[in-house]
Amino acid sequence: MAQIHLIVGSTLGAAEYVAEHIASQVTTAGHRCQIHNPANLDDLTFLQDDVLLVVTSTHGAGEVPDNLKPFADQLASQHPDFSHGFFSVVALGDSNYDTFCEGGKQMERLLAQCHAQPLGARFDIDVTRHDIPEDAADLWLQEWLPLLAS
Repeated sequence: MAQIHLIVGSTLGAAEYVAEHIASQVTTAGHRCQIHNPANLDDLTFLQDDVLLVVTSTHGAGEVPDNLKPFADQLASQHPDFSHGFFSVVALGDSNYDTFCEGGKQMERLLAQCHAQPLGARFDIDVTRHDIPEDAADLWLQEWLPLLAS
């Protein structure tokens, strides 16, 4: 059974809905999941083999949403050692923009700089192709949940 710290970055609510849906599916699969919205590094107890799962949209000109920015800034300035754990990123975006899923890409880079180990590839959800982003997340979960057991 894995401990997942689900970090949410949302401006209009779509990423928050996806995060809540993923949390429900993860707990149904027998894992523990704690949602951090907003996330604060000081409140995060990240133990051996825990998983940081970031679900975020992209805001403005390719930035993380306002509710995630303080956490991203903490990661960038403090560089915590997350080498004992894992991370995954689910990014939401609109492929009509050059900055498609850039918020998720930024979080992926920050977590890698903190030496967390990736647990699967980043999953990008194009909101122009999925009327219900939670359905796209279900497709990703089919491949991602088995990784928690390995």
